[in-house]
Amino acid sequence: MYRSTSTPADDNGCGWFHLSPARKVCPAHSGRTQARWVVLGAGFTGLAAARQLALHYPDDQVVLVEAQQVGFGASGRNSGFAIDLPHDIGAPDYIGHLPTARMNLKLNLRAQAILKQLINDRGIDCQLRPDGKYQAAIEDKGMAVLEAYRSGLDKLGQPYEMIDSPDLPAHLGTDFYRKALYTPGTLLLQPAALAKGLAESLPDNVTLYENTVITHVEQGQRITLKHNNGEIIADQLLLTNNAFASHFGFLPGRLLPIFTYASMTRPLTEQEQEHLGGKPTWGIIPADPFGSTLRRTPDQRLLVRNSFSFNADGRAHQRYLDRAARQHRASFDRRFPMFSGMPFEYTWGGSMCLSRNHLSHFGTLAPNVHGALCCNGLGITRGTATGTLLADWLAGERDELVDFLLASEGPNCNPPEPLLTLGVNLNLRWGQHRAGLES
Repeated sequence: MYRSTSTPADDNGCGWFHLSPARKVCPAHSGRTQARWVVLGAGFTGLAAARQLALHYPDDQVVLVEAQQVGFGASGRNSGFAIDLPHDIGAPDYIGHLPTARMNLKLNLRAQAILKQLINDRGIDCQLRPDGKYQAAIEDKGMAVLEAYRSGLDKLGQPYEMIDSPDLPAHLGTDFYRKALYTPGTLLLQPAALAKGLAESLPDNVTLYENTVITHVEQGQRITLKHNNGEIIADQLLLTNNAFASHFGFLPGRLLPIFTYASMTRPLTEQEQEHLGGKPTWGIIPADPFGSTLRRTPDQRLLVRNSFSFNADGRAHQRYLDRAARQHRASFDRRFPMFSGMPFEYTWGGSMCLSRNHLSHFGTLAPNVHGALCCNGLGITRGTATGTLLADWLAGERDELVDFLLASEGPNCNPPEPLLTLGVNLNLRWGQHRAGLES
């Protein structure tokens, strides 16, 4: 039996969650339930896995368990980029090993196709926009990254447009950046609204339990998940809870819950929109991985995301949120001096599950326990693809993408504590400092 060493606890400031359509929250689990399939974690990976299992096994009941509300956790806290291209932040050109990059491109495109069909068929209101993304730079280091990224895209045969500073205000309004590389294939969306909409449109043979915090996992011929008000017994357990899998004893010392932080303004007035200029919606990712991500949303809010912390317990901590809010103020005012001091309506943090070698886990973890874990910053597309493919594989289906995922060596080992926490947080602080004006 494994007792969880930590349980999810996110802050209550996520603008995406509070601005997304309201839904009736599913009851928490109580009593004793048995099921052939249990999926733990109702983010994008778990929602995809539960849906696909239910389609493969229409006569089986699939149980999906979420510790908080759907859309309140990590899946609802990212910046809403469903990226098509490989995004290997460990490679100088963001592309890395070319055959691997081509497979990751296929994975991301598969996820985009799945999501577009579900959004269209189910009428999910998640502000989906085929706007592409800008990767923008101000520092010399960032400019060099854009040139390297362009070279990688050339090798991969993917389209892009390099935009110089005189032309950028027509795209973005702000004249802060010196250069940007635009790629057209990214979808922009409201992540919490998407997660909620996917939960509302699950097949009838999926039972979702929210606000159900699993505290113990007991392995045996069957898997027993215990919580304060009962237990769920599974023939097969799918772990789709990212770094929290390690708190149940799976992939110990291999997963890194890295928190990043965002702030969002009120909607711009019509006069402010005219003053800003540029396109009505866009998304910017930084050339430097430690820089600032920005969004101009369909409801005309401006979002800035930067700052990082390693929270080993996977839970939010106010001191990091307060520090990030100060950085957001400085980053926003540099980019939008015409709106200097504009209040933020929302500030929040959210976790990404990373590994030191930027690899994920896909496949069996223990007898009757399987996982799709560690999306390395691509939760929307990577989570959707791997959750779907994990269910396909368990149903006996194989294709080149499943074989590619199964062949991965998975996340490598981290240094022991306390060196891990000290080292990761020092590295994060140093990276943010070195990013300079990109932050």
